[in-house]
Amino acid sequence: MDIWYTSDGFSNALIAMQERYQFDGILVNLHGRPADWRKHVVKTEDRNREKYIWWKDGNYTKFPKDDNPHYYQKDGSRIFPALEDINPEMLYYIDPWQISGITYPFTWDFDKELRPKKDFFPPYINDTLKKVIKKSKNLVSVHGEVYSPFSQFLEFLNYEPALMALLIDPGKSQACLEALTEGTIQLGILEAKCGADAILISSAFAGSGFISRELYEEFVQPYEKKVIGGIKAVHDIPVYTHTCGGIGDRLDLMMETGTNGIDTLDPPPLGTVDLADAIAQTKGKVFIKGNIDPVNELLHGSKEIIEKAVTERLKIAKPGGGYIMSTACSVSPRTNPGSIGFLSRITRELGQYE
Repeated sequence: MDIWYTSDGFSNALIAMQERYQFDGILVNLHGRPADWRKHVVKTEDRNREKYIWWKDGNYTKFPKDDNPHYYQKDGSRIFPALEDINPEMLYYIDPWQISGITYPFTWDFDKELRPKKDFFPPYINDTLKKVIKKSKNLVSVHGEVYSPFSQFLEFLNYEPALMALLIDPGKSQACLEALTEGTIQLGILEAKCGADAILISSAFAGSGFISRELYEEFVQPYEKKVIGGIKAVHDIPVYTHTCGGIGDRLDLMMETGTNGIDTLDPPPLGTVDLADAIAQTKGKVFIKGNIDPVNELLHGSKEIIEKAVTERLKIAKPGGGYIMSTACSVSPRTNPGSIGFLSRITRELGQYE
């Protein structure tokens, strides 16, 4: 709970992981939290290795043993607005991981008052980022994160209704994405102002497993291009893009947004990226990051398999630079920490330049 609900808890956890595994950077992918969040708690309860928090509004949050927590209504449901009920002019930015779940109109962390767009983000929004920057003492690269307009749209409506909305009412869907782009730019500017070394656009659901290349060009690319341009117009800072899964068919479209880098290059069978092909398309244009299979090579792999995977990726991507060794997308919660440590160590040993 302290890690999830406090800026100190999460920033300390990020610093501890960086030091344990000797990572070269830290991505701050949860925003700051209100200091008084506990005043909304009625009780906490442990049930078979799962924790529950009961809130004063009658709803509750469940902490599964191997997943992020989720906020539920009293009856166990989760609330998502319908497209027909949304006024795009009421949208600015949607944070799917704020304490009290998704609301419409969107309000922050049990605060029922709507904030005007000129003062939309609460004062604590970047507290965690600021703490990580201070605690890291400029020894590693610290990155802020914003959700892409497309990711916000899918989290807001829930995935299936949001994907259907693209086909049923593309005009209103685009109006929503346009409105969310404005807020995303503003948050990225605020993160850069705090001293972040780079900004990541999290656009996880924009691969071919969700939408076609054609729909990507219509509903993702234009808005991410505006986000990148909007941030860079105010701050000279690298902005890069995370999209997992099947992106082998759209690396060129991703680069056309003006992104500085592409993360996480999932290999088959998790994704569709062949690293050699990715190098051929991106060399000298953007940096790339990832491609280690977190399931078959890290979760289930032996040290021999991990070392072979690292050696193969470095042979392809190390010459000329521009490659960051990393797993492809998320590390499974059940991965042996020793395997992560070995991946980091063997990369440092084999990845040094003369």
